[in-house]
Amino acid sequence: MPTLRTTAAGLVLAAALLVFGRPAPGLAEATGDPLQLTNGLYVDPASDAAAYVRRHPEDTELASKIAGQPSARWIGAWSGDVRAAVTAYTSAAAKADKLPVLVTDDLPGRQCGIGGGAASDAAYRRWISAVSDGIGTRPAVVVLEPDALARLDCYPTSEWKARIALLKYAVGVLAAKNPNTWTYLDAGNVASGDAKEIARRLRLADVGKVRGFALNTANYFTTDQSIARGTEILAALGGGSHYVVDTSRNGNGSDGSSCNPPARKLGTPPGPATAPVDLNLWLRTPGESDGPCGLTPTLPARTFSPVLAHHLLTGT
Repeated sequence: MPTLRTTAAGLVLAAALLVFGRPAPGLAEATGDPLQLTNGLYVDPASDAAAYVRRHPEDTELASKIAGQPSARWIGAWSGDVRAAVTAYTSAAAKADKLPVLVTDDLPGRQCGIGGGAASDAAYRRWISAVSDGIGTRPAVVVLEPDALARLDCYPTSEWKARIALLKYAVGVLAAKNPNTWTYLDAGNVASGDAKEIARRLRLADVGKVRGFALNTANYFTTDQSIARGTEILAALGGGSHYVVDTSRNGNGSDGSSCNPPARKLGTPPGPATAPVDLNLWLRTPGESDGPCGLTPTLPARTFSPVLAHHLLTGT
């Protein structure tokens, strides 16, 4: 159930819309600040890392430095009834007075046609609307569709308009229906091509209606590199936006690989950052596999491995 604070914020928003009408295009419609409405980021007690620690309480370093840190919950086709799943997750976070972070990953074909995702454009619209319904007026942070804009080049240009339209739809739904959610369109990483082109794609997807964009999702580039990239994108956008950086595994920077590379390390713990960076976030839980590659050549994506986790703890 929504908290008193979020319910009040929703009523204020509704009243404002009745009196003044909807904001002009390009202006953020969310009126609530989820950081002010909560007391820190939510640590998922049901994460695979937390489950591992419950089985291995002797692993105190992993317990405190990984399982005890707030990281994002990814939602997609595997989430089942996504409205129910998101409702349960955001409700648990609200009960704890904490801010949940969600990453959506359900565009048809997902990134570069790797498979999965919604069966059609119409199915995706229904799915993201159900995500929005599950959040309601509860505070949340949402990162939309990693690499969807940065890797448009994987698709024929004839398909770009339709894929951007789905992101634009998602932005519009979350902006209109979730006043206490900060939504960030994923903008790839420092190796995702020309910053001006990424900014152009962000504008096409209506980034101005939400809080901003996300950088380095599930990647390894340093925070300084990501901030330099964010500065370029902001300049190309003409300002007026904010961004978040995934610092989960960027302590040693990137070696050029994004798939379970060796000698990477935990980055800055998640929490508020210095403007225009809103937050350092752990969008990938450290220890979760990027796929069957690198240090764990047979481990499926998003599967937790204590081997990977301890490599990140030691930086080796």
